[in-house]
Amino acid sequence: MRRFFVIFLLIAGLVAPVPATFGQDGTNKSTSKRSTRSSSRTAAEGITAAQLRDYLYFVASDEMEGRDTPSRGLNITAKFIATMLSRWGVKPAGDDGTYFQKIEMTRGRIDSVSTRFEINGQTYNYGEDFLAIPRSGTAAGALLFVGHGWFIKSKNIDAYRGVDVKNKIVVLSGERFPKGVSSGELDESKRGEDWISPREYAQKMGALGVIWLPSTLSVANWDRVLQRQLGGGSLAVTKLSSGPSGSLPEITLSMKMADALFQGEKHSAGEIFKSLDGDDPVAAFELDPAKRASLKITGQAEALTTQNVVAVIEGSDPVLKKEFVAIGAHYDHVGTGPAGSNGRGPASDGSKNDTVYNGADDDGSGTVSVLSMAEALAHAPLRPKRSVLFVWHCGEEKGLWGSEYFTKYPTVPIDRIVAQFNIDMIGRSRKEGDTNARNRALTGPNEVYVIGSKMMSTQLGLLSERVNQSYLKLNFNYLYDNPSDPNRFFFRSDHYNYAQKGIPIIFYFDGVHEDYHRPGDEPQKIDYDKMQRVARTVFVTMWETADLKSRPVVDKKLPTEFLGR
Repeated sequence: MRRFFVIFLLIAGLVAPVPATFGQDGTNKSTSKRSTRSSSRTAAEGITAAQLRDYLYFVASDEMEGRDTPSRGLNITAKFIATMLSRWGVKPAGDDGTYFQKIEMTRGRIDSVSTRFEINGQTYNYGEDFLAIPRSGTAAGALLFVGHGWFIKSKNIDAYRGVDVKNKIVVLSGERFPKGVSSGELDESKRGEDWISPREYAQKMGALGVIWLPSTLSVANWDRVLQRQLGGGSLAVTKLSSGPSGSLPEITLSMKMADALFQGEKHSAGEIFKSLDGDDPVAAFELDPAKRASLKITGQAEALTTQNVVAVIEGSDPVLKKEFVAIGAHYDHVGTGPAGSNGRGPASDGSKNDTVYNGADDDGSGTVSVLSMAEALAHAPLRPKRSVLFVWHCGEEKGLWGSEYFTKYPTVPIDRIVAQFNIDMIGRSRKEGDTNARNRALTGPNEVYVIGSKMMSTQLGLLSERVNQSYLKLNFNYLYDNPSDPNRFFFRSDHYNYAQKGIPIIFYFDGVHEDYHRPGDEPQKIDYDKMQRVARTVFVTMWETADLKSRPVVDKKLPTEFLGR
């Protein structure tokens, strides 16, 4: 393995902090000789292209084996980040005085031969007609459709009001929240009292088993989940999946199987799906009593652990330092896979034998940018007023697991996080004359997509633009800053879970490209000068947000399109 060198830059000119005043748009009104602006920009010079390159050639090396969650390579990367933070004197903010927030997981494997689903004696095929949670169990009985399946006392929501599910198999309308409800409204400390999840509520009310109708997400991930369940196993975060109970056998139907299940019933599957996004979803009803279903799931579970990496640099103000501006990136990728493609077509560089998905851009670029920001701030002679929270999330590629876990089980008070800046892919640039169709959405050398900056806080969005226009003048592209974006990028990275908690966010993103989730996403293809410019811009935006007199005002609700996934 090649040797990697850490670059330390000494920042001179120790000065004393001076008072500053701020306008409602986040503008610094101070006329002092040494302002927040000059302090933040001097410190930002500690983030360099050479430094980013050194760190990324380690994080995205073949030795890290694609940083899958969980994996040896991911653990080594976590220890590398923690070692660097320790050398710079950055305070750990994980569990038990460490940099690591441990996350318990299970890996489940399905025995496809003995796992069965039958209706009136007719057997359906695992993998084609249904998928199953790899947890052994059996159930047999009549069927009852109960819609979303939630109980939320504060919202007067009870999916089982007026129906009896005892000793029946319940059919649920896909893993989604009731209309108008988001995960951010559900206080984890009130679980079981104010709210109960569908699988827990089904068990509490005496159901024998659970059948999920397919969701957009389950259909999109069908082949991937099937491959995992039959191969290495299907992963789940323990606290995010089953909760305190949840031992019922569960299956998810294919679209074809859902149509077959409701054939001849009061409502068809199509009618149910169509009603879900309206104001009058199909109410609970019993399926034909003559229609009897039976489930048999045979699976094996293995206990595993992974981790988020969490650190904090304390602010300079004795009062405001109790609040946090969060900077985050996901440090995982997709691991190893089929040579040359990962099922997405040939590698762009023609390499047919490469099985390591290095993830240099996705999201090695964000990982090392956040690391470089921690280094720059640790060596700065001055500190911003609020504390800065650094979180490297695991499991983003598996479904935003690390950020969901952190926002549900935070290591600092979640209500004291005033803003979150998420960096996910900022290292690639579309070159002049590039006609590759796969690169048509890739941003240029001085361009980056900015998503969500004004979606919750007008003030934060204005501050972001002011910093950029007075500093490095990147081209902020707002193409995807739209609730109707068909790519759904707002949902697809870790900022989403912070936004669901009411925390204003900004997401920085260079766009998908020819090597997205392919072995060709390697460090030699990164535009390090662009990374430096974007990272410095985020750093200064973070600093000036941390120095605001009051936390950014949340003056907008998330669009209804963003409530629940």
